[in-house]
Amino acid sequence: MKRGGLRRKHTTITIPTPLFERMQEKIKKTGFSSVSDYATYILRETVADMELGRRKDRGAVIDKLKALGYTG
Repeated sequence: MKRGGLRRKHTTITIPTPLFERMQEKIKKTGFSSVSDYATYILRETVADMELGRRKDRGAVIDKLKALGYTG
């Protein structure tokens, strides 16, 4: 599959069957066409939240250092 001239690469992950079945039920009420699409969305959101959290943590550390008189 090509997107913007670049070839999209994929890999396979395994999840427990009961989780897959729960996700299958969940996507019936959404616009997702497959469990894979839904899982990709969830993973992207989760990783983005984690990255944002780290940036917030870093900013808090920098603010604390500045309050202690360190300059960067």
